Amino acid sequence: MGYLSREILEKMGFAELGANVQISDKASVYNPGKIKLGSHVRIDDFCIISAGEGGIEFGNYVHIACYVSLIGAELIRVGDYVGISSKSAVYSSSDDYSGNFLVGPTIPDQFKNVDNRPVIFETYSLIGAGTVVLPGVTVAEGTAVGALSLVTKNLDAWGIYIGSPIKFIKPRSKAMMDFVPDLLAQENRR
Repeated sequence: MGYLSREILEKMGFAELGANVQISDKASVYNPGKIKLGSHVRIDDFCIISAGEGGIEFGNYVHIACYVSLIGAELIRVGDYVGISSKSAVYSSSDDYSGNFLVGPTIPDQFKNVDNRPVIFETYSLIGAGTVVLPGVTVAEGTAVGALSLVTKNLDAWGIYIGSPIKFIKPRSKAMMDFVPDLLAQENRR
């Protein structure tokens, strides 16, 4: 796996581009002018990062694993210290499945009823492999979602959730927060 050089990243025209950003040369990025990248962001092979009008914002120390899709017209915000595991799909837009409207990107807006709502991953959240996150969801601070889950509703802070439908399993430890001051101090010494 190769990463795009800083020179190439700068030429792509991102809205913001932090330090130490690694984007695979096999990832697909659409509308970079609507994408903000913090520092220490890594986006692996075969990801699709497709920003709509609402944009996509990545905080600091973010990992987007291989085959992840972030797609939609509304805002998708990925907070600091967040990981989204492989083959997960995040949608800030979804067609109306009722049969009352036409569907798909080639249909003019007047004939469809798309659900466009922001998706937010707050600080320290973790999304397990193969998870699907639908429009309007906030994954609150510190929340972990187990693999192969379907997230259709907001999740409370510092919980571990899994399933389809998603359900709360147990509280999640906050011990990880203790490492942040040392991480930032180490970063400042560089």
